[in-house]
Amino acid sequence: MKKSNQETADKITFKNLRRWYFFALWTIAVTVILSQILVQYNLKQQLSDSKIINISGKQRMLSQKIVKEVLILNYVSDTVSQKQISHLKNVLELWKTTQNALENGNDSLAFPKEKSETLNRLYAEINPVFNNISQATDSFILNLKRNLPENQKLVQTILKNEGTFLLKMNQIVSQYDLEAHEKVTEQRKIEYWIFAFTLFVLLMEFFFIFKPTNKKIEKLIAKLLSSEKKALKLAYDTEIISEIKENSVKELKSLNYAMENTLLYCRIAPDGSIIHIGEKFAKLINYTRFSSNKKFSEVLTTDEKEQLNIDRIIFEKHRSGWQGEIKITNKESQTFWLDLSMVPVTIKKEESELLIICFNITERKKAQREVERLNIENSTEKINQQKVISSKIVENQENEQNRIAKEIHDGIGQMLTGLKFSLESINLDDKEKSAQKIEYLKKLSLDIIKGVRTATFNLMPPELSDHGIVSSLSKLTQELSKLTGKEILFYNKTDFNQRLDSLIEINIYRLTQEAINNAIKYAGSSHIIVQLSHSNTLLSIIVDDNGKGFDINAVDKKRNSESGMGLLFMKERIQYVNGRVFINSIPGEGTRITFNIPILK
Repeated sequence: MKKSNQETADKITFKNLRRWYFFALWTIAVTVILSQILVQYNLKQQLSDSKIINISGKQRMLSQKIVKEVLILNYVSDTVSQKQISHLKNVLELWKTTQNALENGNDSLAFPKEKSETLNRLYAEINPVFNNISQATDSFILNLKRNLPENQKLVQTILKNEGTFLLKMNQIVSQYDLEAHEKVTEQRKIEYWIFAFTLFVLLMEFFFIFKPTNKKIEKLIAKLLSSEKKALKLAYDTEIISEIKENSVKELKSLNYAMENTLLYCRIAPDGSIIHIGEKFAKLINYTRFSSNKKFSEVLTTDEKEQLNIDRIIFEKHRSGWQGEIKITNKESQTFWLDLSMVPVTIKKEESELLIICFNITERKKAQREVERLNIENSTEKINQQKVISSKIVENQENEQNRIAKEIHDGIGQMLTGLKFSLESINLDDKEKSAQKIEYLKKLSLDIIKGVRTATFNLMPPELSDHGIVSSLSKLTQELSKLTGKEILFYNKTDFNQRLDSLIEINIYRLTQEAINNAIKYAGSSHIIVQLSHSNTLLSIIVDDNGKGFDINAVDKKRNSESGMGLLFMKERIQYVNGRVFINSIPGEGTRITFNIPILK
């Protein structure tokens, strides 16, 4: 009878626990749904605010461009073409349209009509200045069309109001930014309240559901737990040790096979003596065990001058490393070109060696000479095509900005959502799992920070406009190396220091950036080398990586894939600057991408 009563009491207890459990789940579900709705709404608002701030900033650039065009037409140009007038008129119309959309709202651009009192006041203050510049510019254009000389006063009016307009627009942009920050702050407070409520529900669930249930279960398994735990631990440890040992052996065998048969590599001492040389490299230079007492330079080439040059490089660069192209001559008097990288490796405190990694670039050298010849023959035709290409570059830049915006939304947004869900899933009672989740959250936070810095850096760097392509590429490799932890190096092999047309420099920068990003994202590369060299008529940029490589023919057939679109992007963009791209990739050995751009005098 007592046993029956106990069973009935247990059934009632578990029934109540089940009800409380479902109630807690529904409460958490509703909280999560409301939080997600609120987050999505605020993300939409932030995107709109970001777009408004961007357009507001663009207004300052357009006003400066109008002043620049007016000054050029009035003081620099001896003759005024209809094309120049039309260009100034188009810029002015865009400036007016954008200003009207910012002030009065625009549904297609998602600009709100309602604004704060501060913004309404600032727009009221800037209107007279805006109208003065607009009217003066309209009159200036009209006088140019009629060939009237009364433009000096109009130019002075434009210059007088330009500074005030820029100051007021700075105030408007700052106000937009302040209001956006206030919205984010309010959202953060609401999220904290929702998070606190969720933790409270989880705490109540722990005390009223899991803790009572846990006590009943502990009574049933207490006698079996100790012996079962010991047996499982012994079996698990034995299995893990065996699996680790087996995997280590497999990895060592695979790594050794890959190094010996796929890479041109060897290890040498700082004095030039050979420690070990890979099979593929040995076949290329006809190395045998009878040559083991020779120095690396003597095995690599039979030419004495080339041997002295290699010995000099090893002696001078054995501590800092070296990368460059060298010419070698074998016993059959055949000439080869190698792209050689020398990396110092510390074995012990007082012991070091050099790791030599090479690429056979003989065919590329031949192709490069042929490219130079073809570029010289077609230079006249390419100059005529430059006008058409310039318009395409502007369109491609817009697509690039849209791509960066998509990366921020799809990449960082998804990681932030994952961070939130992981925070909500923390169970404070289970300290071990909580510690694991906290470690995961730390890693996720670092990934988010890297994503934000990467997306920010993908925008136009100031070095490109201030110092040119060489400085900007050096800065690009340094920043990406810091962000990704990869070894990314840049070499200006011929000390190129010329400034090119701004559109050409922008396209060269984007092409190199795309090649490096592909090597990091798809190839899994740990070392990336960017080389810049030039001749009188040709600028060449080479991007080498030690990634997994790919089948070029297979990627060309898959235009809808990300990697296929990346290659198509590079091939299309290189045409905008009358250049050519060469892609050489072998699965398992790495990838080399070469950009050749003609230098116009």
